[in-house]
Amino acid sequence: MGIPVLILGESGAGKTSSLRNYSPGEIMIFNVAGKPFPFRKKLDKVDTPGYQQIKQTLARQQYKKYVIDDSQYLLAFEMFDRAKDTGYGKFTDMAIHFKGLIDYVIRDTSADTIVYFMHHTETQEGGKVKAKTVGKMLDNQLTLEGNQHVFVTQSDGSSTCKSPMDMFQYRIDNDLNFVDHTIRDYWGIPEIPPGEQTIDKTDWLRISKAAGNVPDIATAAYLSRGYSRPSEIKRKDLEDIIQEAEFMYEGYEKELQSIEQAKGGG
Repeated sequence: MGIPVLILGESGAGKTSSLRNYSPGEIMIFNVAGKPFPFRKKLDKVDTPGYQQIKQTLARQQYKKYVIDDSQYLLAFEMFDRAKDTGYGKFTDMAIHFKGLIDYVIRDTSADTIVYFMHHTETQEGGKVKAKTVGKMLDNQLTLEGNQHVFVTQSDGSSTCKSPMDMFQYRIDNDLNFVDHTIRDYWGIPEIPPGEQTIDKTDWLRISKAAGNVPDIATAAYLSRGYSRPSEIKRKDLEDIIQEAEFMYEGYEKELQSIEQAKGGG
């Protein structure tokens, strides 16, 4: 059961810049609007993904930390795509799609996976700040622009911010790396470095393919790296095992060819 975390703020409030202290390989970013990062560091990302691509990437479980940056654009872009549709059914569909993504994080990702929804805000008539939806179009939907930025973790009555008791101070630096470490420490979620994580089904299929789908070769490849079963294989050794499987399969094919040639000569 994964953990969805909602981070709210206006455009330019420092949501994306909170990723600045991560390094490549530590986090996957779903860059919904396809905008450039506000810092020079290159992080792992998927540009302009839709719901299906996000779910498919989450299903691979290659990371334990994900960010859906400007998640409100999932709603806004679907609104544009269906602008000519009449009736209110499209709004119901949009709500179902967005809620379905949150439910997917909760039900279908591992217990040590955290997915951050970075989302724009809107102010209601009474002055309360809430997550932005698709109540109005164009000017209120699409703001692709882009001082000290902070995260507010509890409501003062004018917003919908909240977090568990004693997890954070009221205001903290906009550093998502710090936020992620704090959440994991609070809930006792162990943090495994990417290279120490074990491989998934997709990785095993890569090994099998490299071994020509010959089970004994695939087994020999990971045994050569000191593993006794596939479930123990760590991601840091994956590419070496794939190369070993390819090498072994090449030798296997040559041996078969030699046998066939010997038979033919006989």
